[in-house]
Amino acid sequence: MKTRVDVVCVHFKDGHIKPLEIVWDDGRRFSIDQILNIMPAASMKSGGVGMRYTCIIHSHKRYLFLEENHRWFVE
Repeated sequence: MKTRVDVVCVHFKDGHIKPLEIVWDDGRRFSIDQILNIMPAASMKSGGVGMRYTCIIHSHKRYLFLEENHRWFVE
């Protein structure tokens, strides 16, 4: 399922984007502990294409996607 989220991130002048925190609709915030990989990919579970950030959040591996329309979602 595709769950849209707000993301707090840093945009570097070289164009690199580093997500720091995910914010759910109910206001809960989860810090991204580590980014393991960044690559273009399609979401096989929920559809959508974009940059896939493989993240560690509270000891769990999660896929965070940034679609071409600049919208974020968690798979």
